[in-house]
Amino acid sequence: MIKMVATDIDGTILKYDFEFSPAVKKCIKNLTNKGIKVVLVTGRMHNAAACLADELGLKTPVVSYQGGLIKENCENGKIYYQKTLDENKAKEIINWAKQNNVHINLYMDDVLYVENDNEAIKKYTCERFIKYRVCDFNSLEIKNVNKILAIKYDDAETVTLWRDYLSEKYPDLYIVKSTPYFCEISDKGARKSCAVEYLCKEWGIKKDEVFVIGDQDNDIELLKSGGIKVAMGNATEELKSCADYVTETVENDGFVKAVEKYVFNAK
Repeated sequence: MIKMVATDIDGTILKYDFEFSPAVKKCIKNLTNKGIKVVLVTGRMHNAAACLADELGLKTPVVSYQGGLIKENCENGKIYYQKTLDENKAKEIINWAKQNNVHINLYMDDVLYVENDNEAIKKYTCERFIKYRVCDFNSLEIKNVNKILAIKYDDAETVTLWRDYLSEKYPDLYIVKSTPYFCEISDKGARKSCAVEYLCKEWGIKKDEVFVIGDQDNDIELLKSGGIKVAMGNATEELKSCADYVTETVENDGFVKAVEKYVFNAK
């Protein structure tokens, strides 16, 4: 029997126009009405995910920063779990980005900082309805870094090269592509699997009682934490290879179809 549904957001339950379909909203409401815990597990910052949890009527803690933060979805909410980047390694990566003209989003204490008010940050924040601060990173005290996100919207191949280079240089960090154009850099403990496993222990839920679903390579860790592992029809090939089942695309309510098959109609 499924007791928890742990789901990615973007490309899984949130469509490419950044809207939830009525079917997804109804499905999540039905899950919560049945007493099944629905947890959003995302690479987004907490503030950018909490508003979506509100829209869905969820009261469960939100997992953000790839699993680096588990926090109650309310003002001054309780922090259950937090893993931040080593300060020295964060400074090294910031310097690498400067030297190589790489745009990065720097997240500290759930605040988004950038050095250049360019098209990359405008596109990123406009799509997610979040605020950011522009400043010289040298003026900041680099601490409590939730993650660093390197972005290049027009060149997925270069983003892959960044991931491979940084992964080799920093094997003790968690470095992954969350979309073809995003390279995420965070603490090794900031993984979706770590967060789901923490909540399972907190709530006394077994692994085989967890339904997990996602669409990108950063959801490989999410799939590791569940008993029923589902990849979206629009998922990467690598994620599909880790799944028990591949559902329809996000535009065709693949999440809803998978929940109906494996949660509502499970024998």
